[in-house]
This record gives sequence, structure tokens and C-alpha cells, in this order.
Amino acid sequence: MSNKLNNPIWVMSSAYDKLPLDQLIEVSKNVGAQGIDLCVFRKDGTRTDHTATHLDYENFSTEDAKILLDKFNTAQLGLSLGAFENMIGGEEKERVANQNHLLRLIRIAHLLGGDRNDVKVGTFVGYNHDLGNQIDGFEKNLEEYQRVFTPIVKYAEDLGVTIVYENCPMEGWRSARYTSTYNNLPGVLAARKLMYAMIPSPAHGEIYDPSHDIWQNNNPVDVISQMDMNRLKRIHVKTTRNLKTKARVEWGGMYPMQHVSEALASRAGVDIPEHDWDRHHYEAMLPGFGGTDHMDWNDFVSILQERGFNGPFEIENEAKNSKDTGNVHATNQGFAHCIGFLAPLLWDIDCNQGYVYPKSQGNLQVPSVSDIPEITIDRL
Repeated sequence: MSNKLNNPIWVMSSAYDKLPLDQLIEVSKNVGAQGIDLCVFRKDGTRTDHTATHLDYENFSTEDAKILLDKFNTAQLGLSLGAFENMIGGEEKERVANQNHLLRLIRIAHLLGGDRNDVKVGTFVGYNHDLGNQIDGFEKNLEEYQRVFTPIVKYAEDLGVTIVYENCPMEGWRSARYTSTYNNLPGVLAARKLMYAMIPSPAHGEIYDPSHDIWQNNNPVDVISQMDMNRLKRIHVKTTRNLKTKARVEWGGMYPMQHVSEALASRAGVDIPEHDWDRHHYEAMLPGFGGTDHMDWNDFVSILQERGFNGPFEIENEAKNSKDTGNVHATNQGFAHCIGFLAPLLWDIDCNQGYVYPKSQGNLQVPSVSDIPEITIDRL
């Protein structure tokens, strides 16, 4: 008897920022996915690395929800939402706009059925470096998180929606001239455990991306073994190849590369960051596409199955040889090959089709909910 849980494999839409929704759905079906995590970044946001907005979120109504659910049911795809921004730090005007946008997506998820349809809302938390630079700065960030997110999580809980945090430290989110690369509070397991202790509500959990722990020299299998599985709602499929560079020897694997003047670095023969993200000597990859990585996917999937994880595996394509080429065919290949890599690990074999997802997606129910107005953080 198989011990596989037959998890669906989804596409995260960030890699297809130029495609309209209907083409995104078609491409996702063609590469073999069973769902889409729709990125819905602010149209007026400040991020330049991720800008995909695959939902017309302004004036979203119950009728819009019905149309969207029908579209995904016709395509037999699952659905989630996400926008990943700094919620507790940075410039105040942007921070408040990010918080209000998260509230907007929670409302939309509610109109789409929320937890009943497994429509989650993904987000970052961010980090407040004005507090972080003070003594006990990490705990002060936890307290700021508690202050900001307590009413947000309560709002989500009241609407039957779960918020999920991604664990990327966002190491390149600030200039390389800053010493620290810890720019997103839930970047380590300890922080997430502390966050749940401070806000015990079941209406928040996490998207776990193992690639971020790999370059932090942490085994994702050990992280899963210590995790509260009730909090784990999604797996981001992305992996890391730790680079064997001169810079890694010079700076080590524990601390980020630091910036000094080019003239001084040249005289000393020392490498410095070429750009803000070039600080931790790794390369993002997709498992099964273009080479081996520094993660044991067999062990990782085994511990997830052992601990009963039955949620989606969402492919986040940031691979240098796929999405970063700017070539849509290479992007599609990356997704398709990654699904082929995961299929024998996740799915049972069918005598007629080989490894195939056995269940039918697209059973999203149109909820019987009344429209509710948008709310802003100052009114919570």
C-alpha cells in the first residue's frame, strides 16, 4: 500500500508577470500543474523584482468571485492569493499601503470561499531596522509584529481566511552597504514559533521554502521535524546550489559579504557584492532542471509524508537557467521538468499513464457570502 499523500503541484504566478490571467491558466495546465498561487502585488508598489498582478483587485465583488471560481473550476485548478511586502518596516506611507493591500486580499479570499476552498493569502512580515538597530531589537520587532498583525489575523479569522508567511529572509531587500541581510522576520523557524506564541490564532501559518534554509546551512528535513505541522499550509518548490567561489572562502558561509570601496577591495584582492542580492554565495534552482542542487528531495518529501502534510507543492521559479533567462520557453521547461521530477516522489503510478495526479481539482465551491466593504488598517 502506498504511503504517498498525492499532493497537488501548483505554479506560483510570479514567473509569468507578463501573461494575462487566461493565458496563465492555459500555460499552467500545459506544464501539468493542478493549481495556481496568484500573485497580486500592488500596482503602485515599490518592488521591482516581483510585480505580477494577476487579479483585478480594485472593486472586486461577489460576482467577480463567482466568475473567477467558475474559470478555475473549468480549468480544474486550485487557487490561492499572495503579495509579499514589508508590513512592519520601511517608509511609513508604503508600510500602511502594504497593510491595507493585505486586508484587501483577505477580503477577496473570503469572497472566494477562504479556507473552505483552501484559498490562503501569502505575505511577508518584513523587518523594522529602526527598532532592530536598538538593544533587544529582534524582540522589539516581534512586539511590532504582534501590534500590527493581531488585528489583521483577527480580521482574517473572522472571515474564515488563513494568512501564510514565507520564510525568505529577503537578504537583498536593502542595499549591500548595510551589514545585516535579515530583512523579513519569519526567516528562521525560531521566529515563526515565537510569532505563533504571541498570536495563538489558527488563522495564520506558513509557506515553507526549503531553499532559504539551504544557504543558511540548515537542513530542511530537521526544520520540518521541529515544525508545528498545523501551521504548514504550503511548500514552495525551489532549491539552492551553494557556490564554490573564492568569495565564499573569504567571507565564510555564516555571514554575508560586506561592501567596501572598490579601490580598497581591489588593492586587497577581496571580492565584494556585485549587487544587493549577491551576498550569500548561492544560486536559486529548480529541482530536476539543469543540474544537481544541495538538497536531498527524497528525504525532504519523506519527512513531509511521514508528518502528514497534504497541501500543495507550489513551484516558485526564480532559477537562473529558467525564469531569469527572460525566455518564456525556458520558463515553461523549468516548470514542466520540475513537475516531472516531483511526480514519482509525490504521486502513485498509473498503469496507463505513469505517475499522474489522481484527483480532480477544480471543485471550488461558490460561497454563500454577502459582499463586504474594504477596510483599512486604521479602522480595524
